[in-house]
Order: sequence, then structure tokens, then C-alpha cells
Amino acid sequence: YLHQVAEKIDALGQFVMKTRRTLKGHGNKVLCMDWCRDKRRIVSSSQDGKVIVWDAYTTNKEHAVTMPCTWVMACAYAPSGCAVACGGLDNKCSVYPLSLDKNENLAAKKKSVAMHTNYLSSCSFTNSDMQILTSSGDGTCALWDVESGQLLQSFHGHSADVLSLDLAPSETGNTFVSGGCDKKANVWDMRSGQNVQSFETHESDINNVKYYPSGDAFATGSDDATCRLYDLRADREVAIYSKDSIIFGASSVDFSLSGRLLFAGYNDYTINVWDVLKGTRVAILFGHENRVSTVRVSPDGTAFCSGSWDNTLRIWA
Repeated sequence: YLHQVAEKIDALGQFVMKTRRTLKGHGNKVLCMDWCRDKRRIVSSSQDGKVIVWDAYTTNKEHAVTMPCTWVMACAYAPSGCAVACGGLDNKCSVYPLSLDKNENLAAKKKSVAMHTNYLSSCSFTNSDMQILTSSGDGTCALWDVESGQLLQSFHGHSADVLSLDLAPSETGNTFVSGGCDKKANVWDMRSGQNVQSFETHESDINNVKYYPSGDAFATGSDDATCRLYDLRADREVAIYSKDSIIFGASSVDFSLSGRLLFAGYNDYTINVWDVLKGTRVAILFGHENRVSTVRVSPDGTAFCSGSWDNTLRIWA
């Protein structure tokens, strides 16, 4: 276990994170959010069918789109910052170009890119605006060409709903990890469509997967009330983040920029911060009034954002 190896490492000192901004504007549960690479803008999606682009600093809403469906479970910012993708119960992934014109009718420029046979659970642009990776309740992941909407590659290997995916951080970025209701986390080769590694130690649905900054490992958050760390080179689970007092599922996980901290949002309305190496909990963050559905560290690592079923997003630093 990682914890034994890390025994001699200094423990982290006390650190305080507070809510610095609260973003209010959704009329229902916030289900997903993503940061723009400009480190300032955020896109969020909600059960109310709305997708909102925020300036996280001023809390202004820069764009808002109402989707044709409720439960918009997935949203993502394009690497260029010039578009957002989203979808959910409509089984599609749609891309909206963003312009500087605040009065522009975004819906008119919507492009349907991906089509699944069940709900869209997550989406992510690859290293360009030209391709998008999706996961779905139909048990598959897929890679699409944004311009043509053509299916470039599909990924079959989960035996139930896929709930989350994350692209490997390397610039070559030819692998991604997915997790879902079959309790499995699968690593895929994007070019061949092959499932190259599979991990199954969770006792319930895997709600979220996230690569370690180096790309050599990834973390999972599960309904079994644990988060786990899997090492790709060792091909095994190397750490479990859990406490007897934590009985609610973990909905979302993300690493600090250094990889030393793991932020995890839970269904008991809290965010727990874990020391990745020592396996100890170093903070509990209170503030949300319903379950935390999404946590994402900003691209420069100076803050993180959480979204919740209490209809709000919070920026912590």
C-alpha cells in the first residue's frame, strides 16, 4: 500500500479553504461543471435544462442556453474556450459555439455531434476542438468528429451504464479511463478502441474517474463510500480513502495540481480533502445544502469549484 511507503513523508500542515464565491442562477440541481483553460470561466449544467457560462471571478453569467431536455448531466469546455459541449437525457452531445456577442442566439448555432441509445453521462474534448469523447448509459464510450458528427471509434467493454470518463493528461493523450455501474474502471486505447487495463475492486457503482497529474495513476469515487487510487504501471489498486464515519457515496473526485491532495464530493453534502500519499483526511469542507455532484480544480490549481443539488456552485480557495 502507498500509505506504508509514505510513512516517512512529512504530514501536511493545517490548511484552510473557504468559499470565496457562490454562483446562483440554476433553478435545479447542478449536475456537471468544467473550467475553461483561461482559468476564469466555468460552464455548468443542471437538471433544469440550463447550461450556463459564468465568469467565476465576477460571478456574472456570460451565456445561458436552455436545452430541449432536463437532466443535462454532462458539459465540457472546448480547449480553445470558443465552444461548450453538453447533453444528458436527450442521448446526444451538442456543441454550442460561443461568441463575444452577448445577445447572440446560441441555440441557432447548435451542432448535434454524438448520438447514443441512452443518456449521455459525460463528455470531454480531446486535445483539440475537433474531437469529442462521450460516455453513456448505453454502456459504451465513443469518439466523434465534431464537424461531421461522424463516429470515429467506439469502446465496448462495460456491462452497464458508463458514468464517467477522463482523458490521460499527456500531450499525446491516446488513452482514457472510464468508470460505471458495473463497478469497473477501464483504461482504453483511443486509436484501437481496445480495453487495455481493467480494475474491479469497488463494491458499488463508480461515479467518477480522474487521472493523477502525471498520468501514471487514476482515482475513483464510488457509491461504496470510498475513493481509490489505481496505479497503471503496477496494474493494481494502491490506496483506499475511507473512514468508518463516511457512509455516503463519493460522487466526484479531482487532484490538486501537485497530485498531493484529492478533493472528493459526497452525497452527505460535504467535500473531503485527502492526503493522497498518507491516505489521511486533512479537511472537511461544509457549505453545500444538498449532495455535491461535481468538484473540479481550476487549471492553474489556485482554486476549485463544486456543484451541488442545492442549485449552486461554489468556488473554494
